[in-house]
Amino acid sequence: MIVKEIVETIIKDCQLPSLEKTCDLLIAGDWQCEVTGIITTFMATVDVIRKSVEKGANLIITHEPTYFTGWDKTDWLKDDPVYLEKLNLIQNYRINIWRFHDHMHLTEPDLIYEGLVRELGWQIYRDPQIKHCFTIPKTPVRELADFLKEKLQVRVSRIVGTVDGHVERVGVLVGGGSLGLGREEMPMELMYKANLDTIICGEIYEWTLPAYVRDASQLGMNKSLIILGHNRTEEIGMKYLVDWLKKRFPAIPIEFVEAGDPFVYY
Repeated sequence: MIVKEIVETIIKDCQLPSLEKTCDLLIAGDWQCEVTGIITTFMATVDVIRKSVEKGANLIITHEPTYFTGWDKTDWLKDDPVYLEKLNLIQNYRINIWRFHDHMHLTEPDLIYEGLVRELGWQIYRDPQIKHCFTIPKTPVRELADFLKEKLQVRVSRIVGTVDGHVERVGVLVGGGSLGLGREEMPMELMYKANLDTIICGEIYEWTLPAYVRDASQLGMNKSLIILGHNRTEEIGMKYLVDWLKKRFPAIPIEFVEAGDPFVYY
């Protein structure tokens, strides 16, 4: 199959209306290229590209940008040596890179969340009325943080609010969802309206959700926030994506390659 056929099949199976504007574009390569193998990843870093070459795969399906901004624009990079070296690597090995972000999140169920929920084993705890909320067995905050660190291979988690409390009502806002998706107040409204004890999240603005949770805790309320980072909350969805793709392309080798947490903790 060629790149175009694979992408068209994926988009069709997302069962969405046509998106007028999307970042799900062919970032590098040729629509007519015959695909030798598919790599799924959170981000097409230089190391991920090199590993794809080692595995003989020439199509990388990435969730996040390849060229450092949300829309993968490259006009500002034309003389930048980092961009030029990376582009040279991609072109030398004839790698195709397609971004699967908007369709992935808008599919029902959201394929990133679905991977996370399956990895945590929380399918039975879903709130049937409120998306991305769960009622889990009563658990100490520290134990929940340890559980998440083990399941999602998180090196460092940050906790705001009532560290020594217990939680049952849990919300999950992966990646940049905890920034509000265009509405800064959204995460705080969710915590209030869904009666959440804690929110597990990726990104933060320190003046929004962390400030709200800290004030709530200082007022004696049982509220906490567990911050895991954008990569650690979303990359597991790209791991799950392998199974979803294999059902559609059984004859093509498909593997997950981890981009990993970008930070060195010192």
